[in-house]
Amino acid sequence: MDFLPQNISDYAEAHTTAEHDLLKKLNRDTHLKILQPRMLSGHLQGRFLAEISHLMRPRRILEIGTYTGYSALCLAEGLVDDGKLITIDINEELETFTRSFFEASAFAHKIEYIIGDAAEIIPTLNEVFDLVFIDADKMNYTKYYNLVFDLVRKGGYILSDNVLWSGKVANIQEGKKIDKDTRNLLDFNKMCHDDPRTENILLPIRDGIMISRKI
Repeated sequence: MDFLPQNISDYAEAHTTAEHDLLKKLNRDTHLKILQPRMLSGHLQGRFLAEISHLMRPRRILEIGTYTGYSALCLAEGLVDDGKLITIDINEELETFTRSFFEASAFAHKIEYIIGDAAEIIPTLNEVFDLVFIDADKMNYTKYYNLVFDLVRKGGYILSDNVLWSGKVANIQEGKKIDKDTRNLLDFNKMCHDDPRTENILLPIRDGIMISRKI
């Protein structure tokens, strides 16, 4: 995920608004107590997600892939007063840890945290979303995108995380075998880019975010 020289990354973070105390604690506790802490959005990407949310002032946000809740808390910052964020994760082992941070936040009443299979839950949602953040299993990115597309309002956004996949998608060598996750993300990125229903930009923030605006 480290595409930029470390000094550039450090400088960017040093000139980005600091995490508030709850996010600092969540960041620290995730690294101390939870497996695969690199899955956490982290400071710079978290502030980016918060800024997008503040710019949009969404009423409804859907997140697919909660992990420990860092990105959900960042996205919730920009919700309107009667707004709601629905976040779905299949890992019930993280529920107690994650829910404790949601309940400690100022957004507890705005976050609906659902444990289960997103592919089964999404079709049951009776909502129109302003913003969707996909950050779950990479094998099902295309499925999630297609499931949520009709639930997103015109002018709304779908953000898809990890689309650079530690740079693997841009380092394909002829004759060399491509692993399944990388192949799925290559296909997903092409699908997003070729989708005539959207305009898109792939930003090299952290591990890459594909931003698709429904037109």
